Amino acid sequence: MIERIAITGPESSGKSWLAKRLAEHFNTVWVEEYARTYLEKNGADYRFEDIAKIAAGQKEMERQSLRKANKILFCDTEPIVTKIWSSVVFGKVDDWIEKEIDTNPYGLYLLCFPDLPWEPDPLRENPDNRTELFELYLKELNTRGFNFKIVKGNGEQRFQNALLFVNEFLNRDNK
Repeated sequence: MIERIAITGPESSGKSWLAKRLAEHFNTVWVEEYARTYLEKNGADYRFEDIAKIAAGQKEMERQSLRKANKILFCDTEPIVTKIWSSVVFGKVDDWIEKEIDTNPYGLYLLCFPDLPWEPDPLRENPDNRTELFELYLKELNTRGFNFKIVKGNGEQRFQNALLFVNEFLNRDNK
């Protein structure tokens, strides 16, 4: 069985960097953020309907990556990201995204705290409210009772903090 670990949180909180580093450390693959690919191809002027397409594209990339994974699959984003994005921008969420969150939870969610400097990017939208967005992620994970840890720190310290949480999760049955 492949353990799926989601890297989640607001924009510019180190999700992609962390997913890549953890995958390299555990000699496995990681799922890149599909939203970036989608928006680069289709333009940054998106509509409500595009969010569900992005969530479905993310799920498909994850499905394909599961076949290549070595015991663990690190996922740079997951359906909670698309839910919060859709809710903040459009004030509503596609029912399919809600169902995906409930029916396909990850074994562990690493919630990235926005304590890193903002990195400007033409596809990023929220430089000034990352803490408020973080609180939405925290509430969502708590409300659903999902297993999560908050990852803080810069550079190597952030990686080491995440690594500790992943190792604790993987060794949970040996305690």
